Amino acid sequence: MTATLRDRFFGCIAGVHIGSAMAAPVEGWPYQRIEETYGTLDHFLPYHHYRATTDWVREPGTTEDGVERQKLIITAIMRKKDRITAEDLRAVWVSDMNPNGAGVVSEPFEGPLLAMAKTPIPARDLGRYCDYAGLVSFARSCHPVGLINAGDIEHALEDILEVGQVYQTSNSRGLQWAAVTGVGIAAATTPGATVDSVLGTILDVCGTFGQRFFQDAHVVRELERALELTRDCQDFRELRSRFDEMYSGHGIPYAHSYANEVVTKAVCVFRMVRGDLKQAIIAGVNLGRDTDCATAVAAGLSGALTGSAGLPEEWVTQLDYATSVNPYTNSKRTLSEHADGLHEAFTAKIQRLQAYANKMAF
Repeated sequence: MTATLRDRFFGCIAGVHIGSAMAAPVEGWPYQRIEETYGTLDHFLPYHHYRATTDWVREPGTTEDGVERQKLIITAIMRKKDRITAEDLRAVWVSDMNPNGAGVVSEPFEGPLLAMAKTPIPARDLGRYCDYAGLVSFARSCHPVGLINAGDIEHALEDILEVGQVYQTSNSRGLQWAAVTGVGIAAATTPGATVDSVLGTILDVCGTFGQRFFQDAHVVRELERALELTRDCQDFRELRSRFDEMYSGHGIPYAHSYANEVVTKAVCVFRMVRGDLKQAIIAGVNLGRDTDCATAVAAGLSGALTGSAGLPEEWVTQLDYATSVNPYTNSKRTLSEHADGLHEAFTAKIQRLQAYANKMAF
């Protein structure tokens, strides 16, 4: 049975939030340590991040910095009921970002970015002041931009490159890899989409974009290399060992969190599980290295394609509870409230476009 568009919205957002929360306790671990400690991790755990800043132990199911970033994007879209710009997102930062969250549930660098957002600096210049232009910061959070552009590949790409400049510079590799996520989400929500059609759209659009604007289709080359490397993998244990041949960075800040590695792994997970949401979550959680970000991208793509079928209700219930008791979050909306708000914004956008088309049909 084909999932409704609303359920695809829910599957996408639930996949990101649940996958991030389940993977966060083992973020940064090598997969061998995950295996030795849990075998296969497939449930929520309490966890503790940013140890130098706070002793807060998170309730099982508590999400992390990437989801906090995404919640602000969702809020901006819900308020505008349309596609958003960098300035729209900046306004929501100022009004809704929890001032106590930076370094506790959000990355420390987001505190200075918020301070600069309160100045007259243009929103599209804010990303120039983040030291980490190649990180997965936006690529693992930008799913709502793909959803408000469901089925509209061209505008999904345009909006990723516009809105992402609040985090990263306009020509950064971080934004080029975010295009994979945003284009993939828009493609996955297209009627009749399949795993193969989503992959084909990503490779076609991002290859053309890279050649046109950067004279370099490095994103596509890396994806194609990894997809070939993992073509015969049947489970996440095979997949993660294959990636040892490609990714092993250490010794620099955020060494495991660069967008090229994380998004590439996620796309390969999405292909391997054929868009199965639950299996995408479990695979991402157990990959090792930047588990929460890889799971966010893989599960978001899977949920956008197949909806929420097979997603355990107890995962949804526990995540919503953990959100309700989180004092540092940017929003205590439930998963359903996030998805419904995005779907209502998309419906409102389509109705405006239809009214305009009707008006101009003469």
